[in-house]
Amino acid sequence: MAYGVIFIIVACVIGLIMTWGVGANDLANIMSTTMASKAITVKQALIIAVVFEFSGALIGGLHVTNTIRSGIINTTLFVHSPAVLLYGMLAVLLAGMTWILAASFFGMPVSITNAIVGAMVGFGVIVLGVNAIHWQTVWFILLSWICSPLIAGLAGYWLFVIIKRFILAVSDPPRAAQRLLPIFFFLVGIVLANLIVLRDLAELDYHLNVIVRLLVVLIVALLITGLGTFLCKRIYIKKSPKRYERFEYVEKLFSVLMSFTACAMVFAHGSNDVAIAVGPIVAIFSIIKHHGSVLMQDPLPLWIIFMGCVGVVLGLFMYGHKIIATVGKGTTMLTPSRAFAATLAAACTVIFSTSSGIPVSATQTLVGGVFGVGLARGIGALNINVIRNIILSWLITVPAAALLAIFYFDMLRIIFHFL
Repeated sequence: MAYGVIFIIVACVIGLIMTWGVGANDLANIMSTTMASKAITVKQALIIAVVFEFSGALIGGLHVTNTIRSGIINTTLFVHSPAVLLYGMLAVLLAGMTWILAASFFGMPVSITNAIVGAMVGFGVIVLGVNAIHWQTVWFILLSWICSPLIAGLAGYWLFVIIKRFILAVSDPPRAAQRLLPIFFFLVGIVLANLIVLRDLAELDYHLNVIVRLLVVLIVALLITGLGTFLCKRIYIKKSPKRYERFEYVEKLFSVLMSFTACAMVFAHGSNDVAIAVGPIVAIFSIIKHHGSVLMQDPLPLWIIFMGCVGVVLGLFMYGHKIIATVGKGTTMLTPSRAFAATLAAACTVIFSTSSGIPVSATQTLVGGVFGVGLARGIGALNINVIRNIILSWLITVPAAALLAIFYFDMLRIIFHFL
């Protein structure tokens, strides 16, 4: 451990590059529905990304980070060889960095969740054998990767069916939207209350009973409904608008809704994907801090989370345009109303998974939501070639990351002569 500080610096540099790739890929995917539908401006997107990515990672990422640190590999087997675990975590970071940057370059919306879990499994198997892996946890995670886009797709499908049936397909869409949007704002308020307020209180050790929790959710939902309704009333519409002007007005109303759902989804991304990305860095830092002990579980260091969030936000605005084009425009054409259905469905799915400590992929849930919305418009509204390529990129991410982790671990073993 004589070179502990150098090791931490190297891990942080690699981690920063990897989180830059996460921003260019994962967070770009999360913002793709909002930005491609032109529901918000670039300036507004920057504010949402900074505020809610940071707050989501700082408030909600602890449980998922612990899953990555010790839930996949049986770390107790490294008690007498902590240096091997250090090099292994470094190999995992290098594998995640390589894959996420390559995918971002080619415009493939892959998931850092898949990449890190795959790399962890590859490292564990090559060093300790298949019995060192907590396969129950791994299969649970794999099952969540299958179920989460399906659930988000189903929710997105029915949300947009409701929007079409009761707003877009009626004789007077503006009046129908004005009548129903408070219900949607109330639903978004419930999501935000459960995602941000209740989780924040829990992290501060304020454990509320069921009655108080319901009261908090109700108050937050009513506040969001009031604020959203106020903002919508400021949107102007002519007294006798033409038909296309009616639909433009409705989409402007949904743009206000999208600003709230974008906040929820970015918060969910911060609490899940950023925590996953920095998990190996946290493991390296903890081992060096405790002089080789692999059993210590410190609280999540805030400076590591802060560094990860900086990399993610920079990656989004420096190189996120390719993923935004693939998911936000290539899968199916999005308007604010369609984007709202997809994003809200994905946010609800990620919230449930993250609160259970399951490292589900926010990327996959959002793509599932977009697919569901496209399906609600008819199979012809979907770009099957793009969807096929996205699913293929998901399937190859885990084995590719595992092979990369094995390759990098062998390179480190040759260079530093351990094992």
